[in-house]
Amino acid sequence: MAHVASNSIHTFRPHFHTAESPPPPPIRAFFRCRDESRRRFPVVACQTKPNSPAESSTVEEKEPASLGTDSAAGETTSSSSDSAGLPEFPTRNLNRRIAVGSGLFGVGLFVSGRLDFGVSLKDLSAAALPYEEALSNGKPTVVEFYADWCEVCRELAPDVYKVEQQYKGQVNFVMLNVDNTKWEQELDEFGVEGIPHFAFLDRDGNEEGNVVGRLPRRYLMDNVEALAKGEATVPHARVVGQFSKAESRKPRPVTDPRSHG
Repeated sequence: MAHVASNSIHTFRPHFHTAESPPPPPIRAFFRCRDESRRRFPVVACQTKPNSPAESSTVEEKEPASLGTDSAAGETTSSSSDSAGLPEFPTRNLNRRIAVGSGLFGVGLFVSGRLDFGVSLKDLSAAALPYEEALSNGKPTVVEFYADWCEVCRELAPDVYKVEQQYKGQVNFVMLNVDNTKWEQELDEFGVEGIPHFAFLDRDGNEEGNVVGRLPRRYLMDNVEALAKGEATVPHARVVGQFSKAESRKPRPVTDPRSHG
């Protein structure tokens, strides 16, 4: 009996039941969210259901798209800036403009050269006053002895033209070609040994001085100004520069005293 009773008695171990609390949020997942938020630009959005996983995932999916758009825009801007720095090849319009500008520049040079440096001895002789008329009109006179073959005479033609244009109403300007045999007496009278030879005569036809050869324009200008003012003497009465010898002249009879033939 005692054996049966000992076997029939069951022992129970104490067991306590406690209410289980919800597990704490995973720390690893929390830090993962913080890391992801640092990697993305902050996004502000209004959600009707903050706990809805669908909307949150939608927001997270839109962020990379916006980043991709910004990067694409940056690449486009950089590429456009790089292309802007590249040199542009000339186009037909640019070539046409350059050609037109060059043509206008050439025309301007031609006109300016013609007005200033393009004056020839023939132009001066055509505008000169006959010698006999100059001695009888009561004005002071500048007589230039020249020749077509005289290199210095051609070089000084523009300077003579400028002075003549400035004083043509007050002073006579005469051109005598040394190749014309008609002026043999004047060559001896004025003692012409080299050309160009400029003789400065007062109102009565008396010589006040002469300038021979290549000299600065101020020598001619000063003497002509003195004649125009009626002064008794000229500042440069006897000045000689580089000239062509009158012995090289080719005498021949010419009917027109101002002719270059």
